[in-house]
Amino acid sequence: MTPSKGLNVLHLFCHVNGDVDRAILEQAISDAHERKVQVVTAAIMGAKADLCFMVLGEDLWDLRRFQSKVQASGLSVSESYVSVTEISEYGTWMSEEMQNVRLYPVLPPSDMKAFCFYPMSKRRGEDKNWFALPYEQRDELMREHGKSGRDFKGRVIQVVTGSTGLDDWEWGVTLFGVRPDDLKDCVYTMRFDEASTLYGEFGAFYTGLVGDLDEVLDVTLG
Repeated sequence: MTPSKGLNVLHLFCHVNGDVDRAILEQAISDAHERKVQVVTAAIMGAKADLCFMVLGEDLWDLRRFQSKVQASGLSVSESYVSVTEISEYGTWMSEEMQNVRLYPVLPPSDMKAFCFYPMSKRRGEDKNWFALPYEQRDELMREHGKSGRDFKGRVIQVVTGSTGLDDWEWGVTLFGVRPDDLKDCVYTMRFDEASTLYGEFGAFYTGLVGDLDEVLDVTLG
């Protein structure tokens, strides 16, 4: 089951509730890599989750098999998010190379270990309804929003994936930063854009540290 273009994306946020079989997780990641599936592992700060797997691949069955192996290892999936990489209707101006970077990202970036994920949607209220705006106005607002994000080039990489009809929100936003405060500064700055100030709605934030499986399990399992 593959998208017409781009990659399927699955975020699995897990808790440790007992013994965890490392060998099953190691095999799950090895099998994923053999099928050209990318796996990002992150240790999550706070009580919302203990660790996260961000999995990207063309075949949705591969992502489902990975989820089954994670659950078989003894980890409990407490939250998840399903989405696909995409080029938004406001990104048609981009070159083919720029579009491919968004459709087929290579993750994680080697020099950015700070991690953050949150879902978001555009407001549909009686007073402010994003989808009632003319396309030209929405396009202008998103160009302004994109310009703010480009100011963080070299400090933050933003991966925005579409989830309308796939999950509870319309987009999933995954950020990779050089430092944790790079993520904070980026989100804070972009919330002053009209596209966010008047029309953005945000879900729960998950923050953590990207590492290989051993690093993440060592700090998670103690």
